[in-house]
Amino acid sequence: MFEKSFITDCEGPLTLNDNAFEVSAHFIEDGGELFKILSLYDDYLVDVVKKDNYKAGNTLKLILPFFVCEGIKNSDLIDFSQNNIYAVNDSKFLLKYLKKAMNTYIVSTSYGQYIEALSNYMEFPFENTFYTKVDVDALHLNDDEIEKIIEFKQEILENPNDYELFDKIFFGEIPKMELYENIKKIDVVGGEGKKLAIDEIIKRDGIDTGEILYIGDSITDVEPLAFARKNNGISISFNGNEYPMKVAEIAIVSPSAIATCVIANIYSESNKNNVLKFIEKYNGSNNLMDLFDEFNIDLEIKNKFFDIFSNENYPLIKIIDENNFDDILKISKDMRNNIRGQDIGGLG
Repeated sequence: MFEKSFITDCEGPLTLNDNAFEVSAHFIEDGGELFKILSLYDDYLVDVVKKDNYKAGNTLKLILPFFVCEGIKNSDLIDFSQNNIYAVNDSKFLLKYLKKAMNTYIVSTSYGQYIEALSNYMEFPFENTFYTKVDVDALHLNDDEIEKIIEFKQEILENPNDYELFDKIFFGEIPKMELYENIKKIDVVGGEGKKLAIDEIIKRDGIDTGEILYIGDSITDVEPLAFARKNNGISISFNGNEYPMKVAEIAIVSPSAIATCVIANIYSESNKNNVLKFIEKYNGSNNLMDLFDEFNIDLEIKNKFFDIFSNENYPLIKIIDENNFDDILKISKDMRNNIRGQDIGGLG
């Protein structure tokens, strides 16, 4: 065991995917649009309503009746996931480095079928992952219920902003169906669920609460990022939208995970103060080669960084404050949309 733990979200910092969105778009007619509407509704329930016992990322539960309606099985999720992994540049290199530097975990809201496929692809130990466990094969609808779900889908698509209608569907009608008994037992690893995963990791690794680095990019990362920052750990928004940017201390905007690798290297070899010193000097340096030498950046990481980036396009690595928040957010969202696409980049 190492003295520090690196904990990362999956979709965003490691991959370009939004697997649940992609599954929906692939298997369900108008499924991509349906998922986007439900994702905004999910954000609304978390951010505006602050609904009791509701976690960010519950879109993964809201979409399930529509999966069942289309006859999607576990095997479909597995096959699709295995054949549709799109990694952030150099994320495999990052995870390979981290294996020898820190206790490393992936904490993701994604379905387990995708995380297992991703672990195999990245050659990462599946036992060091946290994810949303869903057995689609255990969910069933009778013929009348299928007709109702089809009607609900049409109503949602025709009334994308009618959240009173959505409340009635998801908290009034679907709970009357037998499959709801199984759906309500599903524990989505999002928001508070990710924070609970961190609690388990800290206990498992026997480290202090401040000896963690957490990196995320979306609304499901707010609680773990806030926890890391409050406890004097490292909290990073990676190509994040407004949600992680509001709580993270550090922003990284980059098409490559090598930027994350640099910060992880400094943190694993020293401490948070050194990370903050590096970032301050990084933003005022005329010679990054010398700066990397000053901070004893691993030679392989250094060489890879300068192979990827030239003077014109160094990645943004900054401490977030009220003066630079808006500028960083715009650059971050532009990068997010550019490398992940507008559909996925726009999801909460």
